[in-house]
Amino acid sequence: MDQKHPPASNDAMHTDLIELRAEHRDLDEAITRMIANPQDDELVLRRLKKRKLLIKDRITHFERMLDPDPDEYA
Repeated sequence: MDQKHPPASNDAMHTDLIELRAEHRDLDEAITRMIANPQDDELVLRRLKKRKLLIKDRITHFERMLDPDPDEYA
């Protein structure tokens, strides 16, 4: 997805959100495997962790766009 141009519709944002959550989960699994195998490259591990954090920020952004104030009706 192009970060400069936000999705045009809620359906597009939901689709992007699903893809981001899947990528976040995959990165989490890869990081867990790398931590379990200390022979792996520390630089790659740091990059995966950074990518995971960036994706988490994008997930949060989309969630807020789709539901700006989830506690408003609580």
